[in-house]
Amino acid sequence: MDYGTRTREILRAVSRQAGWEILLALRQGPTRFSELEEGTQVSPRTLSERLRELAELGLVGRRAFAEVPPRVEYTLTPLGLKLLEALEGLEALIEADA
Repeated sequence: MDYGTRTREILRAVSRQAGWEILLALRQGPTRFSELEEGTQVSPRTLSERLRELAELGLVGRRAFAEVPPRVEYTLTPLGLKLLEALEGLEALIEADA
């Protein structure tokens, strides 16, 4: 069994277009799709694909409300928050050495 597979999948997802931006946008709390679309300037298709991928990896939670019109909110999971904090630490380390 390759123990690094999940780690590589997560890093690959975060490094794809809008992955990092989505995590940063979700740090503020529950966010609707349209708010993410405006805040990240990403096409609806790409945003939808990335949210699905991040949710499958356990980084993003999705909550659908039984309302008319339909409402869906996305949040960071505890794992997503830990990853975001680690990536921000890595960013600070790299920027401090630049």
